[in-house]
Amino acid sequence: MKNIGQLMKQAQQMQTRMAEMQAKLGEIEMTGQSGGGMVSAIMNGKGELRKITLDKAAVDPDDIEILEDLIIAAVADAKGKIESYVAGETQKLMGGMPMPPGMKLPF
Repeated sequence: MKNIGQLMKQAQQMQTRMAEMQAKLGEIEMTGQSGGGMVSAIMNGKGELRKITLDKAAVDPDDIEILEDLIIAAVADAKGKIESYVAGETQKLMGGMPMPPGMKLPF
């Protein structure tokens, strides 16, 4: 019985730490870039796009498709950085124990 009580206590602690991490993710921001820095995308830890910055040199009215591609690439870069950060924080939270396959945070 003692082990079950200890396990429940650990689960509650992990739940508390998980809630803290979720709150912190709204404050964390990562910047993705493309086109050698001509396009930047800032995304928070919850995956919300916060800002897009365009260098004037990236804006060619005769070739909007390149600008669209640069924006997509910058957002993908920011998203990749956020996912990497969240994975690292989750590993710390779980004490190095791997997440089950297909399970991602934030939920």
